[in-house]
Amino acid sequence: MSAQPNFNRVARVYRWAEYLTLGPILQRTRTHFLPQLVGCHKALLFGDGDGRFLVRLLRQNSDLHATAVDISTTMLSLLRERCADAGLRLQTFQISALEAPIAPDTDLVVTHFFLDCLTQTEVDVLIENITHNTGSGTLWLLSDFQVPRHAFIGPIAKLYIRSLYLTFRILTGLRVRSLPNPQAALHQRNFSCIAHHETLFGLIYTEIWERR
Repeated sequence: MSAQPNFNRVARVYRWAEYLTLGPILQRTRTHFLPQLVGCHKALLFGDGDGRFLVRLLRQNSDLHATAVDISTTMLSLLRERCADAGLRLQTFQISALEAPIAPDTDLVVTHFFLDCLTQTEVDVLIENITHNTGSGTLWLLSDFQVPRHAFIGPIAKLYIRSLYLTFRILTGLRVRSLPNPQAALHQRNFSCIAHHETLFGLIYTEIWERR
């Protein structure tokens, strides 16, 4: 596995840096499909940061139990503070995503702007782990950046994404330099995309995948 980046350095300013660069777009993307998750009971979230999505999910689903996984102690601390009302419905692990425990009754996996911090090999292994430990009907909520297939927007998006990777490399030590392709791995593991939404000319997307 690649060397672990240190997101503790940016945890407390990440929310404000996000708003300064993209305003509310990322948070709107995270919550776009929230109404479609009302039937979920056991969620597993990777790299949810300070918990702004999770707190909304827990409030919407009063009987949902969630497990949040992150390698950043500071991010997990912020997440627990924001989701304090959840009590025993929330469990957190400071651990690598590839080593995270996966409850067999998990019916929702959430990766918002997280898989872009992993190599393609790591994404493939993570999806394999999830598939091996969950059943049919499991939903995967995925949000991330992409390079749009547009003659003008595409090159600009490539430069923007490259600058993001460079910034996080400097601030956190992130070694990953390019976006993985989780869609291919999800297809191979019998997941189907049942909902898709794009914003900023296709630069940012969110999807729901369901395991057949």
